[in-house]
Amino acid sequence: MDNMILFHELDSLLREDSKYCMDDGTLVKNKIVSDALSLDPELLKQLLSNESLKKHFFSEVDGVLVFDKVKFQHFVMNKSFLPDSYTAFKNKIGLTTDDGRFISESREVVLAWPYKDCMLEGGQTKEDTKRNEIFWSETLTPDEINRLTEPKALSGFLRYDNEGEHTVDHLLSTDNLIIKGNNLLVLYSLRKRFAGQVKLIYIDPPFNTGNDSFKYNDQFNHSTWMVFMYNRLKIAKELLANDGLIFIHIDDIEDAYLNVLADEIFERKNFVNVIAVRSSTPSGTKTAHKTKTIIKQKDLILVYKGGDNIELNPQYTKRKKWDTHYSLILDHFDDGTYRFRKLVDELYKLGVLSKEQKLEDVDIDNVEFKKYYLDNARKICRLQSHKNKKAERNSRALPNQVYEDIEDGKVVGLYYNGQVITPLSQGIKRVYNEQKFVDDLGMLLCDFWDDIDFQNTQNEGGISFPTAKKPEMLLFRLIDMCTKPGDIVMDFFLGSGTTAAVSHKMGRQYIGVEQLDYGENDCVVRLKNVINGEQSGASKGIGWQGGGSFVYCELAKANQQYIDEIELAGSKDALNDIWNRMQATGYLNYKINISVVDENAITFQALSIDDQKRFLIECLDKNMLYIPLSDMDSNEYSLSDEDKRLTKEFYK
Repeated sequence: MDNMILFHELDSLLREDSKYCMDDGTLVKNKIVSDALSLDPELLKQLLSNESLKKHFFSEVDGVLVFDKVKFQHFVMNKSFLPDSYTAFKNKIGLTTDDGRFISESREVVLAWPYKDCMLEGGQTKEDTKRNEIFWSETLTPDEINRLTEPKALSGFLRYDNEGEHTVDHLLSTDNLIIKGNNLLVLYSLRKRFAGQVKLIYIDPPFNTGNDSFKYNDQFNHSTWMVFMYNRLKIAKELLANDGLIFIHIDDIEDAYLNVLADEIFERKNFVNVIAVRSSTPSGTKTAHKTKTIIKQKDLILVYKGGDNIELNPQYTKRKKWDTHYSLILDHFDDGTYRFRKLVDELYKLGVLSKEQKLEDVDIDNVEFKKYYLDNARKICRLQSHKNKKAERNSRALPNQVYEDIEDGKVVGLYYNGQVITPLSQGIKRVYNEQKFVDDLGMLLCDFWDDIDFQNTQNEGGISFPTAKKPEMLLFRLIDMCTKPGDIVMDFFLGSGTTAAVSHKMGRQYIGVEQLDYGENDCVVRLKNVINGEQSGASKGIGWQGGGSFVYCELAKANQQYIDEIELAGSKDALNDIWNRMQATGYLNYKINISVVDENAITFQALSIDDQKRFLIECLDKNMLYIPLSDMDSNEYSLSDEDKRLTKEFYK
């Protein structure tokens, strides 16, 4: 029997059951297939009631009817069953690689177009823009994917320094770089020059919370996000140095899945830790939901190393209360003898504590007390509770006396009755407090950071990013932990530009990648403010006074220019003009038969403007979004001689 007749009979039969119909009369394919695969008795009875469907989907084996659920699944999911107007139009002109088989049976790869420009829905220009998802799923063959990720030409080179904006004479190997364009394709382009050289990668990707920029509104949201991240982390690994680290900022929506994904990419042996960062304080809005959920107060940063050669610079934070183990004062007299006194007695004399109080009652931020412990840090001490073999051995000859361990004429240790004397000076560290670094009683930071202010970063860098900006102090700490001046730092979800701004102030070479243009709040604006000496964020602590430079450039657009125009088009006449130019100069998908499209022009005109946009974008060859490096000298492109020269310098 003709498939179209079967389609009609199945359609009519299924509509008799309300559970398979939406309110607007649309049949729910997924529900139908799910019931078929689970051998739902009611569905089977319906199918058996129709002789044509019974004959097509059931076989008799030893007198028993056997339902071919795989055949039924293929049939229901066929693109010709229940097509909408757009799908019907595509079927007519043959713009599809779908041959009716399922993905697992095909060598073709469904990308679901997992690139940031596509996950930021069609036409979106700001992180907080909310639009309906329009058109970003395509099927590409493996060889197409390989061509897609070839290195691209660059254009629009500009250098910024404290004298303003300039054309670029020459590129230096130490130039800071801001590259505008699709971050996945930029990463593949950077590989040619920077593979294995990046000391630190920090990224703050969309968290997939439903409120961020990753609004891919279908039932495959989670798996699409995973593909999106996998593609980028895989190439990022190739850029990471063997002694480098990657920090991935995320929250608990995707944390567990990302951890497993990153284990696969970077190898589980290279997992370092997960840093928990207190990112918010409970507000009235949040606590209103306390009976429905456990209020979120933290972000997570997954840390992986590039190899076995990492060496970290330990980070310290200000101690919140006095360590009462430091309770003694060790006086050293001219005759070489020592004497212990109680710290609490000195605090009574200073008036820091009253006679009714104990040492644990002291306010560590009391001005007089702080001055006292900083001035006397080498005299205030503690006796370690555990025994020390060397201390025990040396103390036997001098019981109840302080023994000095001297090597090469220097005192390297003090012992008392088998215990090690630890001076407070070992706990005095340079810590960040009130926008500057000061000497204070510090404690080693481990994997929980609760001392960074996430609430007052709105105007750091002289730009406003109220909901998405990360504090400069967070980036300072990460960069200080594992890099030194001159090392390369990368952020390919640059956003407001925090990573680049802090790297610039700290004298690190940086590479920032971003696709969106945020206007007056763009990362380029922020970096110009940094060069001019802005004093927010980490500036005062670092002693930043301005200076330095960076180079800006873009991926050189080919078909991406048409996509930009299509997204912005406001009428069908404008789209018709774009279509005419695409035929004359654009690189069209090899599956397009223009004569067949022309034959169906009336059907095309009847489509909605969104479906027309969707069609035109699918007509474009996605391998030609940007100009390939290997083809940039071709006369087909309008790339200037200057851009060609600088592109060659960039890739050396």
